[in-house]
Amino acid sequence: MKRIAFVYVLAISLLFISCKTQTTPEVQKEVEIAAAITNYSYSTEALLKNIKTLSSDAFEGRRTGTEGAKKAKAYIIDAFAKEGVLSLNKDFEQHFIFGNYNATNILGLIKGTKDNRKYIVLSAHYDHEGIKNGKIYNGADDDASGVSALFAFAEYFKSNPPKHNVILAAFDGEELGLKGAYHFVKDNTIQQRNIVLNLNMDMISRSNKNELFAVGSRYYSQLKPTIENFKDLGKVDLLIGHEGLGDGDDWTNSSDHAAFHKADIPFIYFGVADHEDYHKPTDDFERIDNQFYQDAVETIIQIFTKFDTLEL
Repeated sequence: MKRIAFVYVLAISLLFISCKTQTTPEVQKEVEIAAAITNYSYSTEALLKNIKTLSSDAFEGRRTGTEGAKKAKAYIIDAFAKEGVLSLNKDFEQHFIFGNYNATNILGLIKGTKDNRKYIVLSAHYDHEGIKNGKIYNGADDDASGVSALFAFAEYFKSNPPKHNVILAAFDGEELGLKGAYHFVKDNTIQQRNIVLNLNMDMISRSNKNELFAVGSRYYSQLKPTIENFKDLGKVDLLIGHEGLGDGDDWTNSSDHAAFHKADIPFIYFGVADHEDYHKPTDDFERIDNQFYQDAVETIIQIFTKFDTLEL
């Protein structure tokens, strides 16, 4: 019996070796991706549920000042409250007016464990294009993906409280000129707080090339080692680029992080290249890449934790 068992094991081992030597690069890459992320630091089920909900027709494209935007505001506040996020203001809301628009930023607070004088702002915008010519622009990637990532951060902080104070900012009016971010940065109450870093998330849920760009370390060299030395997770290839150095479009001022940069507040912007559904009514939940999105959020969470240990 022992001899038979040995022969059986040897045969299986040889078969495994033979299969392994015939593995294609594509198959091997998928194996590496599957092995790279085994445990997420947040609920992937909740992440996908939230982006699907926020980008559904019920929110009518979330255009600033509309009923759909009001529904989105209520959804975000409820999600923050359920995760134990405190309100930065008395009711999470920061109202402001520009042109003919009544807009609202939604601001949550996680108190830090170490330095109560310094704040990191994690941001994403919840507004989108609304309804045009009878078609709903649901903005799943732009930027329900970033807002849903804020909820994942809130969940993560319950078990992993940050050292710095963290402001979770869901900005309004981004599609109309980054209005919410500029109002936030210029507001006197916020100016009194020592904001040392902004991590902005805008379009992080799909990429044909599996590329997630980190923009900003060109201007703030103290942030570059963390990005450069980060080991890619899962499906995401994290790259430094789009910083006005001849490496494609310059994204330095392309989203809400621009308001922080112009106030000399260090930032890193996380985003993907424009895709075929950018600012079109086809930017729907069904077109995001679930695996890429989950790995992108985990990547950003882990980068945050590294920044959180620095003396910013």
